[in-house]
Amino acid sequence: MKYTIEPSILNGEVDVSGAKNSYLRLLAASLLTDSKLTLHNSPTSILDGKIHLQMLEELGKDTQIVDSDTVVVDEAAGIKSELIWEERSIRNTLLILGALTTRTGKGSVPLPGGCSIGEGRPYDLHVYLLEQLGAEVRETDTQLIAEAPDGLVGNDIHLRIRSTGATENSILCGTLAEGKTTVWNPHIRPEIMDLISMLRKMGAKIKVFGQERIEIEGVESLDGCEHTVLPDNLEALTWLVGSAITNGDVQINNFPFDSLQVPLIFLRESGAKVFRNGDSAIVRNSTPYPLELSTGPYPSVNSDMQPILSVYGSMGDGTSKIVDLRFPGRYEYAEELGKMGLDYEVEDNVLVVDGHETGYSGTDVTATDLRAGAALSLAACVADGRTTITNAEEIERGYDNFVEKFSSLDGGISVQED
Repeated sequence: MKYTIEPSILNGEVDVSGAKNSYLRLLAASLLTDSKLTLHNSPTSILDGKIHLQMLEELGKDTQIVDSDTVVVDEAAGIKSELIWEERSIRNTLLILGALTTRTGKGSVPLPGGCSIGEGRPYDLHVYLLEQLGAEVRETDTQLIAEAPDGLVGNDIHLRIRSTGATENSILCGTLAEGKTTVWNPHIRPEIMDLISMLRKMGAKIKVFGQERIEIEGVESLDGCEHTVLPDNLEALTWLVGSAITNGDVQINNFPFDSLQVPLIFLRESGAKVFRNGDSAIVRNSTPYPLELSTGPYPSVNSDMQPILSVYGSMGDGTSKIVDLRFPGRYEYAEELGKMGLDYEVEDNVLVVDGHETGYSGTDVTATDLRAGAALSLAACVADGRTTITNAEEIERGYDNFVEKFSSLDGGISVQED
C-alpha cells in the first residue's frame, strides 16, 4: 500500500479513537473468561486489531463488531490452547501465550512480530515470568510454547527493567494463578491501568502500589464485562504536532490530557499553543522551537513518540537532540526523513537534528514501522512537493481510520493498493 500526500495545512476537528496499545491487551484478556466481553470506543479499523480478532476466532472465540467502534467477544464451546497462525504475527501473541497458559495450563503461539525499532525487543522477560510462575517454556522454529499442567502458581516476579509487555503479561497470568503474584518494578502507564480497570470489573483482585509493585490474588474464574477503551495518546499527539508544524487550527476531541502531561510540557515550552476546552484540545498559532529530550518509562516521553517529536523539532530554528533510553538505536526513520531533507546525525545514541538546514522536499520514502510512517506523513505536510510513502500499511497497523481523519483535516492524501 502507498500513500501519496500533498503539502497541507491541517485544519478542522478530529476525534481520538481508543488506544491501540490498550485495545490489543484487552482483547488478549478476553481469553481469561468464557463470558461475554464488550469493548466500547474500540479502534476497529487498525490492522493489528483485525489480526488479533482473527486469532481469537482461530482459538474458538466468537467476535463481532457493532456500531463501528464496539467489539463483542464471546465463547460458545471452550478455547484451544494452541494458536496455529501462518499469516503476519503481532507482538501481542506473547500476551495470548500468558492468557492461554494461566487458563488452560498450556499455550502455544507463533513467535511475536511488531515494529522494527533498532536493537529490537527480546521476549526473555516473558519467558522468565512464566517460569517464575511454574511453567516450562520452550521454543521451536515457529512457536513459543509454555506448559503448566497443574496450573500456574503465584510467585514474586522481579522485572529488571520497567517493561510494559512483561508487566501486562504478569498481570494476566496472575489473575488465575494459585495464590498471590507480586510484580516488582512494574511499568505503570495509562494502558496498564486500563487493563487493570477492566480485569477488576471481571472479578480480578489486583492492588497497585505505584511503581514499586503490583499484587494479584489469583481467583478461580473471571466474568465478562463492558468496558470503554481509553483514548490513544499517540494519535492525539500526532494530530497536535500536525497542527503545530503546519500552522493549522485543529480541535482534537477526546484528548487524553492526563496521559500526556510530560510531552505537553516539552511541546508548550517549545512553541506549541495548546488550549484546553473540556475534553478537547485546540492547537493553533504555534511556532515550533527546537527540542531536547530523552525517552523513559511513563510519565516520561514514550519511545513511540520520538519519531513524531523529531519532526516537530526539525521545524524549529536551531538544534534538537533526542535520545532514546528505552530502545537504543531506534532512529531508522531518520534515514527516510533524510531523503526528504532532514539534516541529522546520530552521535553516541543521540539523534541530533539541525533545524537551521531542514527544508523538506517531497520524494519517495518507506514507512519502516508504525510511528515512522506517522512521522513521514507529518513531514509530507510541510514538504515542497508531493511525497509517496510505501509500506503505508504500517501506519494502518495502529491508527484508526487514518486516511479518513487526515482528509477531514484538509490533508491531501490518496491511497494506492499494491
